[in-house]
Amino acid sequence: MSTFYSVSRVNFVANFGPSPAPFTIKVNEEFIAFTKQKVALTRFPEDVDQPDFTDGPPVHNGTTVRDYWVNEYDWDLVQTQLNAKLIQYTTTVLPPPGSSYVEPVPLHFVHHISSRHDAIPLLFIHGWPGSFIEVEKIIDSLTSPSSSTDPAFHVVAPSVPGFGFSPAPVKPGFGYMAAAHTFDALMKQLGYSKYVIQGGDQGAFILRYQAHLHPESVVAVHSNFWIVPPNSNDLQRYQNNETTEDETVSIEAYEGFTTTFWGYGQIQQTRPLRLGFGMTDSPIGFAMWIYDGMWGIVNNPGFWTPEDIITWTMMMWIQGPYGASRIYKEAAKEGGLTLEGVGTYPFVNQPVAISEFAHDLGYRTLLLEDIRGFFGNRELSNTAVF
Repeated sequence: MSTFYSVSRVNFVANFGPSPAPFTIKVNEEFIAFTKQKVALTRFPEDVDQPDFTDGPPVHNGTTVRDYWVNEYDWDLVQTQLNAKLIQYTTTVLPPPGSSYVEPVPLHFVHHISSRHDAIPLLFIHGWPGSFIEVEKIIDSLTSPSSSTDPAFHVVAPSVPGFGFSPAPVKPGFGYMAAAHTFDALMKQLGYSKYVIQGGDQGAFILRYQAHLHPESVVAVHSNFWIVPPNSNDLQRYQNNETTEDETVSIEAYEGFTTTFWGYGQIQQTRPLRLGFGMTDSPIGFAMWIYDGMWGIVNNPGFWTPEDIITWTMMMWIQGPYGASRIYKEAAKEGGLTLEGVGTYPFVNQPVAISEFAHDLGYRTLLLEDIRGFFGNRELSNTAVF
C-alpha cells in the first residue's frame, strides 16, 4: 500500500503497509514555500485595548509568530532534528470486530526499544493540540535511564489519526474508542501482548477506554488529565458551602474552564468543517487557534517560543487541521465529550496513577518522575508481570 499524498491531501510521502516499516519525515518543499507565502499574506484583526487573552491570543502574538515564520523558521532543520532524534515507522492496523470504525487505519508512530532486559512496554498517547513530538524531550530518559534503579521502558508513541503523519480517517466513526482499539492492535502487532499507558488531554481519555476495552492487555495507566465533572449533588453542596477545600478548587477550576475556554471544543464537536475551511486556509489563523489552548496549560505563556508554536501548528497543518478537529465530534457521539465539557467514561479496574500539575503540562522533569515513580513500583502498578 504505497501512497503519495498530494499537496491537497497531506503533503508527504509514506508507505502504509501491513507491517511496520521505517519512516522519515520529508514534507513537500513546494508546500513549505506555499505555507510561508500564506503566512506572509496574513490579514490580522483589529485589536481592542484590553488585557491580553481576554478574547483570545492578542494580535501582537500573531504578528510575532508571522514575522518569525517568514524570516527565521526553518522547517528543513526541524524535520532533520526530528528524524535524528526519533525512530519512526508506519504501518496499517485493522480494528477488531465491533469497533465503530471498520476501515484499515494507517498509522505513523515512534518506537524506541530499551536495551534493558526488564524494560516495560509503554504506550504514550498525545493530546490536542499536541502530537507525537510531546514525547521527544523525555524519550531518552525513559528508554535509557541514567540510574539502574529507575525503570526502563520500550516506548511506542503513535500519532492519533489526523495528527502528525497518521492520515485522518476517511469515513465517520473514528473517535476515542476506535483510537483505543487501534492502539491496542498496534501494540500487539509490535509484539507487546501486555503494556502500560501514559496519556494527557485526549490521550488520557483514550487510555480510559483502552483499559476498559482491553483489560487482558493493559496492565496499568498513568494520566495527567483525569477529569471527573462535578455532578448535581457536588454542585448543590458547593452552593451550600459544604464542599471541602479540594472539592471547591476542583469545581471552580472545571467550571472556569468550561464557561470561559470550552468554546473551541463546542465548535469542534458540532461543526468542525465550518471551522475547517478557515483553519485549512490560514496557517496563522490555525496557529492562534491552537495557541489559545497552549498558553493556558503552562504557568507562563512566554514558555512557548514562536518556534514551538509554529512546529506544533505544522504537526496538523501539513495534512490539514480538519481531521484532528473532528475527532471531537466522534468523541461526543460516544459520550466522552459534551457541550458542557467532559462526558462519562467506563470504570478502570487496573491500577491508575494520576498526576495533577498546576496547568496540566508537566513534561520533562515532573512527568518523567511520576511515570518512573508509579510504573517503577512493580507491586503497586502490577508491572511485576514484565
